[in-house]
Amino acid sequence: MKLIFERSTPGLSCEVLPPCDVEPYELKPEQRRGQELRLPEVTEGEISRHYTQLESQTFGVNSGYYPLGSCTMKYNPKINDEIAGLPGFSDIHPLQPAHTVQGCLEALHLAERLFCEITGMDNMTFQPAAGAHGELAGLIMIKKYHDSRQDEKRNKIIVPDTAHGTNPASATMAGFTSVSISSGSDGLVDLEALKAAAGEDTAGLMLTNPNTLGLFEKNIVEIAEIVHKAGGLLYYDGANLNPVMGIVRPGDTGFDIVHLNLHKTFSTPHGGGGPGAGPVGCKAFLSKFLPVPRVEEKDGKFYFASDYEDTMGSMKAFYGNFLIVLRALTYTLTLGRKGIPEAAKSAVLNANYMMKSLEDLFQVAFPGRCMHEFVLTAEPLKKKTGVSALDIAKSLLDHEMHPPTVYFPQIVHEALMIEPTDTESKQSIDEAVKVYRQLYEKACTDPEALHQAPVKTAVRRLDEVTAARKPILRYNFD
Repeated sequence: MKLIFERSTPGLSCEVLPPCDVEPYELKPEQRRGQELRLPEVTEGEISRHYTQLESQTFGVNSGYYPLGSCTMKYNPKINDEIAGLPGFSDIHPLQPAHTVQGCLEALHLAERLFCEITGMDNMTFQPAAGAHGELAGLIMIKKYHDSRQDEKRNKIIVPDTAHGTNPASATMAGFTSVSISSGSDGLVDLEALKAAAGEDTAGLMLTNPNTLGLFEKNIVEIAEIVHKAGGLLYYDGANLNPVMGIVRPGDTGFDIVHLNLHKTFSTPHGGGGPGAGPVGCKAFLSKFLPVPRVEEKDGKFYFASDYEDTMGSMKAFYGNFLIVLRALTYTLTLGRKGIPEAAKSAVLNANYMMKSLEDLFQVAFPGRCMHEFVLTAEPLKKKTGVSALDIAKSLLDHEMHPPTVYFPQIVHEALMIEPTDTESKQSIDEAVKVYRQLYEKACTDPEALHQAPVKTAVRRLDEVTAARKPILRYNFD
């Protein structure tokens, strides 16, 4: 399709802005651009066609089956958008006096209480704008905790090899050195390796539970004891909270800090570079380090408080992406105390059902009961037919299905990481299983067809290395 700049015709316009109702402000000459901003000149009809075509080439959870492992691409209930669109929520300004936004502050206060109840934490901030941003906030809290005790030798964060890929990067950004420990033959944290890594320089352990193999760390209590005995803190990466929410609280298993991915567990929009939220919760002894401002209540009135001497400061302007938090709050209140664990159980049921439906053809990396996701290895299929995990992923595009996560976690060769999520029906999972089985048979009879896939999409298989190393990010007007 054409870019919006390629649709541009000099002289066309689309004046849809209302007349300015405030006094114009003239910029000083030194503040102005050296040349006119080159914007596309198009009609309203061309704009509409442009965005409609973009939408048609974008695959999302509203388009079809989207089992992206470790990302929980679940359905976003429309009631969430309806509530977030109410004028009392959507038409506010961040600089309004607190007494004019009492309902909004109360919503944030309620969200903090509910998410703390689900996670077993005592306090929470909604400032971080994404999961990785939340990781950074949590790690800064760990650093401030140790610094407050003059324990500055603690400069290492332990990260299992089944951790999320952002964990080591976040640790580095917070000024720590990450130490990777291997998994055991069961795909879980190797306790002996953890004991060997934990010591006087250990600041904490970042753990995803269930881990990225879709396995619950059954030794979590002992893991927490090892880390705490060494003087470190336990950080919960909330990426995989979905299958245990309302059933197991991280705070009850020894975790000191958690971050939540509202776009994964609590059904807010995921992807597209839009506003997100990565709330961070903590136990009471760490609360003084949370970002400011914080929502407080006194005599039935809500207000922003910033008078915390040991706070890390602010992670983001104002108080994070309020309407995203509001969507997650709507989801939580809609499901309620009964629905939250039911959603978790449905995620586990769907994943196990799909895994069992495929294990006679595809090899499961770590057999046994999984949680919300499972990892297949296409290594035996590749040795037999030459068809790789990437070939399977590309072939799924021709069946109007989004591929699973591939080649992650890296400890599984030719990995296909599948998460059907709790919002998929048995019928949609059965259809997906049918396609996977067809592709397996096709790999055995006509592997070249899978090597050439996709053939029905807008573009064929891309040169991903060149695209990553030499991306074209600017339009060349010449």
